[in-house]
Amino acid sequence: MFKQMMPALRATLVLAFLTGLVFPAVVTLCAQLLFPDQANGSLIRNQSGQVIGSRLIGQMFVKPEYFHGRPSAAGQGYAGEASGGTNLGPTSSKLILGSKDFVGIKQLAESYRSENLLGATDKVPVDAVTRSGSGLDPDISPANAMLQARRVSAARHLMLEQVIALVQQHIEGRQLGFIGEPRVNVLLLNLALDKIKR
Repeated sequence: MFKQMMPALRATLVLAFLTGLVFPAVVTLCAQLLFPDQANGSLIRNQSGQVIGSRLIGQMFVKPEYFHGRPSAAGQGYAGEASGGTNLGPTSSKLILGSKDFVGIKQLAESYRSENLLGATDKVPVDAVTRSGSGLDPDISPANAMLQARRVSAARHLMLEQVIALVQQHIEGRQLGFIGEPRVNVLLLNLALDKIKR
């Protein structure tokens, strides 16, 4: 029995060493060398060096003078420990109409139209009324940002053209030219807004 146990024990120790120590160390080293910003969380710091966010995780903005991100199903909004979607399908009446404990697409669309000074029948970008799969999405579509520009310019007493130009400067194209959709990072856009002198 001892003869049979020794090879199994050796194999377990070797595999534990390779997969538990060597492999993670190699992956961490490669990540730090090739993608140091992403490997360290893509953190954004203010002038005094204090971390104020990450380019990869959305934040809740509710004041009218800021662009707002897409709705989040993660906890009370953008909670990393509660990351996840709603798990409601496209035919779910709860997803569309909402319930007493869940805001549906219909209510989100009405709220979006109201806060962005749109008409009752104006079309709303899909990312303005749907939650992302992770609940942590930091980006919105350019169409969503453009529809919010009027509210932001009015709240900040800025020219609409100035805010639209800022949005256009922050549009990121598809990754590698064909993956995903054009997008605007909400945190980076709001930080750029704060730098504008009135």
